[in-house]
Amino acid sequence: MKTKNFNKSTGLPRQAGQASKMLLALAIIVLVAIVIVYIVIKATEKPAAPTVPTTTTPIVNYEATLGDIRFTFQEAVDMGKVLLGSQSKNTQYQQKDLTTTEKFIAVTIGAKNQGKKNVPERVWDIGNIIDSDGRNYVPLDAYLSGPWLPDPNLCGALLKPEFTPISCTKIYEVSKVSKGLKIIVSANKKISATQYSTSSDKPDTALIDLIVTPK
Repeated sequence: MKTKNFNKSTGLPRQAGQASKMLLALAIIVLVAIVIVYIVIKATEKPAAPTVPTTTTPIVNYEATLGDIRFTFQEAVDMGKVLLGSQSKNTQYQQKDLTTTEKFIAVTIGAKNQGKKNVPERVWDIGNIIDSDGRNYVPLDAYLSGPWLPDPNLCGALLKPEFTPISCTKIYEVSKVSKGLKIIVSANKKISATQYSTSSDKPDTALIDLIVTPK
């Protein structure tokens, strides 16, 4: 009778020990293969696209069209804290200085008729200044600002078709902290080729950005 050859350390037959070693070696080979395949897959994967921060560029408008009328920014001048009487156009008597704790800004906007018929008087105008925080600044009363306004000042004048733009200037008292200034332009709604809604109706409006320069 044949006797089985036993491993003295494990007490198991030598053939069983050899089989378990082979299984362990095979398991290690499979594990190593899995790791290699994983590394190869990761190496060949397309890298994720870098995250690019999104920035919003503010839209700037230096002109606007309402009906047949095209409004264009011409200039905005920081007049400082004092409108000097000596620099007014008043020559009949000594004009007093006009002062503010903030600053005066003189804004000039051009208006052009792009239609085929005349745009009547008092159909268009320029209105308040609005800053980036929503503050509203109304134009100075013409009685106060008149001595420093150009002559003629053609705000709301008749516009002939495709003539050179005419200019409208108004002076505003604006806070020194205000930034991002825009001005409201307006035009009555067109009813027919030659008729516009009355001033009592709500006009069409748009905003035009201002570039304020020192005097």
